[in-house]
Amino acid sequence: MKLVPLASESLGVRSLATFLQIGKIGILIDPGVALGPKRYSLPPAKAELEALQKAREKIQQYSKKAQIITISHYHYDHHTPFFEGIYESSSSEKAKELYSGKILLIKHPTENINFSQRKRAQAFLKEAEKIAKKIEYADGKFFDFGDFIIEFSPAVPHGSEGSKLGFVVMVMVDDGRKRVIHASDIQLLNKASKDWIIKQMPDVLITGGPPTYLEGYRVKEAWKTGLKNLNEIIKETNAEIILDHHLIRDKRYPEFFAQLEKEPLTFARFLKKEDRPLEAYRKELHKIEKGEKVEVPFSLS
Repeated sequence: MKLVPLASESLGVRSLATFLQIGKIGILIDPGVALGPKRYSLPPAKAELEALQKAREKIQQYSKKAQIITISHYHYDHHTPFFEGIYESSSSEKAKELYSGKILLIKHPTENINFSQRKRAQAFLKEAEKIAKKIEYADGKFFDFGDFIIEFSPAVPHGSEGSKLGFVVMVMVDDGRKRVIHASDIQLLNKASKDWIIKQMPDVLITGGPPTYLEGYRVKEAWKTGLKNLNEIIKETNAEIILDHHLIRDKRYPEFFAQLEKEPLTFARFLKKEDRPLEAYRKELHKIEKGEKVEVPFSLS
């Protein structure tokens, strides 16, 4: 199994898009990318817009190699919508290119879902049903493709129990040699997702960390809970950890990494690149655009 991280916060955008290659079969997981429209009351910096375009091109490129696409939930950084979106670099044409002729294994559009995601799922399915080879609602299901299996978790909270952001599904891919779990927006904050991951005993866990940048504002004890749950997963499974997404929007994420039982990789580090957490440094990037001399801990080229 070949694992290719495509887009994430350590690569300058909001995403956890991932590609798996097993023999001649490609699996594209959560093919979405976005930028936060406002952070520190500022719009995206030029460097972020450039990173968005590169990420979009990469997702479109790898979609051509994929026969199977999975979608964990209907936030726009996890699926590409059929509309013209500035901060998603999306369009009807790009969505059609992505989904045409594919097997889509997706989060159930009406069960265990909040109002916002239900509306987005309806809009997505209205167009996807016209062009996909096959669409399966995947929550809690198991699929056997011969050389590999794909298993989905039941719907689990998007973050903490009772989250207003709804539910997501995790996906496990096993080719007989390696078990990889992609756990998108669990945020490592709920027991159901932690228990499912441990039960599956993955070799590799790709997951979004807790949104510690929202601590005290929208989320309580994100740092403490996320750290506790991930350390328990590490102790029980000894999985290789690829940790990215929400956590990397916080400049303090290296401190979080240092408190873990095992050193994780970001998408960037997995690819042997430097972390470029552009959103976390949006204030600094805007100052640099104005000609001010401001240092950031990554290259801008």
